Amino acid sequence: MRGFKFIERFKSTQVHALNSPDNSTGSTNGFAIGNKLNNHKRIKFIGLKSSKNNSLSVAQTQLPFGLPTTDLIEPTIDPNLKPIHYYAYLRGLGDAKLLRRCLRSARQYATDVHSKVVLSAWLRFERREDELVGVASMDCSGFVLECPVAALASGYEPNSVYDNCKCCEGCSKPIEAQIVVENECLSSEEEEEVEEEEENKDFAFCIGDEEIYFNRYKIAALSSPFKAMLYGEFIESRRDKIDFSQGGISVKGMRAVETYSRTRRVDLFCPGIVLELLSFANRFCCEEMKSTCDAHLASLLVNIEDALILIEYGLEERANLLVASCLQVLLRELPSSLYNPKVLKIFCGPEARERLVNVGHASFLLYYFLSQVAMEENMISHTTVMLLKRLEECATEQWQRMLSLHQLGCVMLERKEYQDAQCYFEAAAEVGHFYSLAGLARTKYRQGQQFSAYKLMHSLISEHEPTGWMYQERSLYNLGREKILDLDTATELDPTLSFPYKYRAVAKVEERQISAAIAEINRIIGFRLSADCLELRAWFFLVLEDYESALRDILALLTLEPNYMMFHDRVNGDHIVDLLSHRVQQWSPADCWMQLYDRWSSVDDIGSLAAIHQMLVHDPGKSLLRFRQSLLLLRLNCQKAAMRCLRLAKNHSRSEHERLIYEGWILYDTGHRVEALSRAEKSILIERSFEAFFLKAYILADTSVDPECSTYVIQLLEEALKCPSDGLRKGQALNNLGSIYVDCGKLDLAANCYINALDIKHTRAHQGLARVYYLKNQRKAAYDEMTKLIEKAHNSASAYEKRSEYCERETAMDDLKMATQLDPLRTYPYRYRAAVLMDDQKEAEAVEELSKALAFKPDLQMLHLRAAFYESMGDLTSAIQDSAAALCLDPNHMDTLDLYNRARDRTNHPQK
Repeated sequence: MRGFKFIERFKSTQVHALNSPDNSTGSTNGFAIGNKLNNHKRIKFIGLKSSKNNSLSVAQTQLPFGLPTTDLIEPTIDPNLKPIHYYAYLRGLGDAKLLRRCLRSARQYATDVHSKVVLSAWLRFERREDELVGVASMDCSGFVLECPVAALASGYEPNSVYDNCKCCEGCSKPIEAQIVVENECLSSEEEEEVEEEEENKDFAFCIGDEEIYFNRYKIAALSSPFKAMLYGEFIESRRDKIDFSQGGISVKGMRAVETYSRTRRVDLFCPGIVLELLSFANRFCCEEMKSTCDAHLASLLVNIEDALILIEYGLEERANLLVASCLQVLLRELPSSLYNPKVLKIFCGPEARERLVNVGHASFLLYYFLSQVAMEENMISHTTVMLLKRLEECATEQWQRMLSLHQLGCVMLERKEYQDAQCYFEAAAEVGHFYSLAGLARTKYRQGQQFSAYKLMHSLISEHEPTGWMYQERSLYNLGREKILDLDTATELDPTLSFPYKYRAVAKVEERQISAAIAEINRIIGFRLSADCLELRAWFFLVLEDYESALRDILALLTLEPNYMMFHDRVNGDHIVDLLSHRVQQWSPADCWMQLYDRWSSVDDIGSLAAIHQMLVHDPGKSLLRFRQSLLLLRLNCQKAAMRCLRLAKNHSRSEHERLIYEGWILYDTGHRVEALSRAEKSILIERSFEAFFLKAYILADTSVDPECSTYVIQLLEEALKCPSDGLRKGQALNNLGSIYVDCGKLDLAANCYINALDIKHTRAHQGLARVYYLKNQRKAAYDEMTKLIEKAHNSASAYEKRSEYCERETAMDDLKMATQLDPLRTYPYRYRAAVLMDDQKEAEAVEELSKALAFKPDLQMLHLRAAFYESMGDLTSAIQDSAAALCLDPNHMDTLDLYNRARDRTNHPQK
């Protein structure tokens, strides 16, 4: 420790209830914020013109709920697993595409019905942002992996996952409509068969006064008990009439049993009769009849009301397939089904887990899915707690116990039930999850034990290889300069952590250094866009009375999260936009287009988002603008928001050919390239448009490297450029066309494309033109071209990275250092520096350079490169470990597969 005096520092420090706006003191170091207000009417002052006699400070009139303070911000405890070894689990990476690919792979290799049902429903849930209008939860997407019918088929067929689903939409009907009159559709041959069998009936079961005649052999074939009764030593074997009044079945049901004994069909009966047959089959061990009834009832389900009725029968009769089908309906209605008390009773009732276990449908996978949905909906709800407790009960492996206990700790922490949270975090840590110690420290801090929390995090840093989150957590319990040092170390080790930037920025505001605060928060906004950081920057701009910049950030924020609540969750973002609109010059539609061109050409993606948001005010139904939003959001790595915008573009389409284009982009972005190509081709047949040709060209260029395909892509892009469009999209098409020409070695044609793109302000074309110069051995011209891009672009990290390829090593290292500083998530600079170090035979330093980035950015190429370094150094265990981690990210990466197999072979046969 740092001496006894350090301990003394904690004794007089008040522990604040963090993240609670109610603790605002009413002033923030030099800014007289005024009394804390709960009435939103105060915010109307934003719309008033300032007067000479108005002595109120900016903060008083513009920030009615006060500025954020360092006492009121705190990072959340990540509910996902965060082990010391970064690559152990992928769930917490926040990569939607990676999560979807993992779920697809798990569904592909699932063999049992239960896993298939859960995983197919989970896949559907994850793509809810790109759901289309008019698509019901049980509709088939056209792909086997998400098909509700295919999920009910047991067994593993690896090749079928690449096929389109064969089921017919609309073939299932509501249960009420599934009433078929017995023998209604029999053919003449079948009628003759029935008459012949009627003559062969040789005994009767009696129910009350009714006699139902059977063929003894056929009823005996239904089960061993019936065979023993009718052909064994029992007295019934010698009777022509057997009293069955106590058999628990109605006369209609018994007639259905007779029909089934002859036809082996249950689709001739209404669902109520089939349920009787199911119960009868279960009671008398008629396994084939039970299986047939089970499958038939399972095929009838289409809505949640039917599922809630039939699941009780399924659980009672232990009908595995029927329960699976009911669960599938409930799961595919998530998250809305979680608000149904009958659904919650099925999953969380007193005997819920035991009942599901009896039919093979209680699993960690099921409750993991349910608890994740519940946590997204409401972290502190009673439903979330109940589901996580069921999750803990289902945990059998160590990592499962870690996860369930840690997540229970996170939920209890949010619910301010600190004693329970402490118990769960302690249990998770005892199982081996070190990150749960951060939660444990937080619970101690909330209970006034600041030094105990500090000591816990300090010991964790001392005993293990330190990571960014460790220093971030310790900073919460540190003071003064040492707190800032911890935050700086956290940023150095993991620059993706947002809390250190936010804290430093707010601290600068408290010191009246507003511009410095904006510069600090800009550091993370430059490479990781998030709504909370945009809100913070907008807050700072309001203090400076820079209303245009504040409005820009809030509009971009609302593109990310349309229902975002600002100012400590007290005011809807749209309301702030309305109020700020009185302070800034209003744009006409023409002005909006001009602003969009300017921002697009200066590679200002946030400004472009804001401009499009304003344009949608004038034309909210314009699908092309929604599409533009999606392109920007994808560039900013905001995939879920991008897919939402694409879905809105599709839903607002005013023509069939336009709808097909946006459907094609949705399919392409979710990995269905063949189907996406089909949509593009159908759109072209309806109308030859820029976007249809561009989509088709884009898909083909990304799918094949065949020279003939390149020629076809060029033709498609040329056709696109002949169609009407605006300069922004034509600039992109020219840029793409230039890239294809470069790949084909047609450098002069490529240069013309890039120059034409630059003429219409497509600034990114500088990069393509630089590549042409470089390939023509004009290195200086290439360097100068990239310099132009750096000077124009708001975010120039990629430009610095690319320029490094056109200069000497020392200058290249400077450019790559700048690229890393601007965007630490870019992996090429780390790989380049590591390769240079390896060339200089500085093996340990090369590995350390890669490890520095891998600590916060698991990346296939970096993992592969470090595995190769380890192999060359003779550290085969580490090479195998990194290769295995890389294959988690891409199981089909051939170079990594070769390296992995080679390292394992050398480990198993060292003499080689």
